[in-house]
Amino acid sequence: MTGQQTIFALSSGSGTAGVAVIRLSGPAVRLVVVALRIGPLVLRTARLVRLCDPATGATLDTALALRFLAPDSYTGEDVLELHVHGGRAVVAAVLGALSKIDGLRLAEPGEFTRRAFHNGKMDLTEAEGLADLIAAETEAQRRQALRVAGGTLRTLYEGWRQQLIEAIALVEAAIDFSDEADVATDAVNQARDRLIGLRALIAEHLDDKQRGEIMRDGFRVVIAGPPNAGKSSLLNALARRDVAIVSPIPGTTRDVIETRLDLGGYPVIVSDTAGIRPCPDGAIEQEGIRRSYVSAGEADLVLWLTDSSGPASEPPDKLLGQDVDLRRVSSKADLAPNPALLASTPSFSVKTGEGLPQLIGLLTEAARNRLDSSDAPLITTARQRALVTETASRLDDFLGGSPLDTELRAEDLRHAAQAIGRLTGRVDVEDVLDQVFSAFCIGK
Repeated sequence: MTGQQTIFALSSGSGTAGVAVIRLSGPAVRLVVVALRIGPLVLRTARLVRLCDPATGATLDTALALRFLAPDSYTGEDVLELHVHGGRAVVAAVLGALSKIDGLRLAEPGEFTRRAFHNGKMDLTEAEGLADLIAAETEAQRRQALRVAGGTLRTLYEGWRQQLIEAIALVEAAIDFSDEADVATDAVNQARDRLIGLRALIAEHLDDKQRGEIMRDGFRVVIAGPPNAGKSSLLNALARRDVAIVSPIPGTTRDVIETRLDLGGYPVIVSDTAGIRPCPDGAIEQEGIRRSYVSAGEADLVLWLTDSSGPASEPPDKLLGQDVDLRRVSSKADLAPNPALLASTPSFSVKTGEGLPQLIGLLTEAARNRLDSSDAPLITTARQRALVTETASRLDDFLGGSPLDTELRAEDLRHAAQAIGRLTGRVDVEDVLDQVFSAFCIGK
């Protein structure tokens, strides 16, 4: 990264708005203040200024300007923020003027936050939490992302890393005193005693049923059932719009159709699937049914729909054999010949609205039971889970190995500490930076 360059970008959303925020970071900020004829600024204090084209002197806009000096800024560098009027022409004019100033260039996606990381303003887990906070669509996602961005995972992992460093010191001492067998073995055993408890904490951290990742990506609900059971109608009713085509012709739905919902603050992804029946017509319907089984196998909850106006339909053995939470639900309750028979399963009618609030409540409760947790830090990304798992594996190698092989045990702990270090960005981070920051928008 060329940290000496000064970067700029629109940091607020694109499109027409009342106010747009343009951010600059780098050593040439003071030159920008002069070039745009902003005048003197009191640090960390907004001032109404007139922005002028550096070439012609023509007025570009009136704006609020704020200046921050390194290291007391978001990026840890000199920063200038220009709060201009949010019209497209105004933003384009100011960005165009900045592009004419020597030493400035447009920022790349996530580059402001990447500079903040490099300058010690945050670690990688906090950067990932910030990205999730920007992308949060529900209240529960916001709360989780805010905790991670606030450093809950960093505090946890740095504590683990410190314990590993202390254990490494003990094992290194054993190597230094390798000619005294009793001293060396005792040092390794001390390290082992300290790390048994840490290994248990890591196991508990991993045994979280992936709540953090599901909260981040969405609780998956698959609507399955025989053809014409009302699956597409239910999806449209839950989405409150026409997401799927509804037709009395069996086999209308051939592919998996998804919609995202916010149920009680929890992110829920509901999928409509092709109707499942034993003798499908043609290769296309067979492929649709295959995809239905695949989606059901990846779901957190499967709703098996039975048409109340016809004979009961049981889930096929192939579906029951999958390790998923399956709930039987009756559709078309308004057409049921004997309403008393509906008491055994939740029932609803898309036509009348009967039972839909209760069904939504069932989905909300299922998401809450799966995702709710204490304020304990949760793994939120595949990168984090892989590195925590690697740490656990290296600790298993250490705890299961012979204390007499001190060099090997020291190497086990070094690998464990490196895995923890990559979680927060303390060591060997270049290979993961692009992955972490590529999800950011241009001005973040």
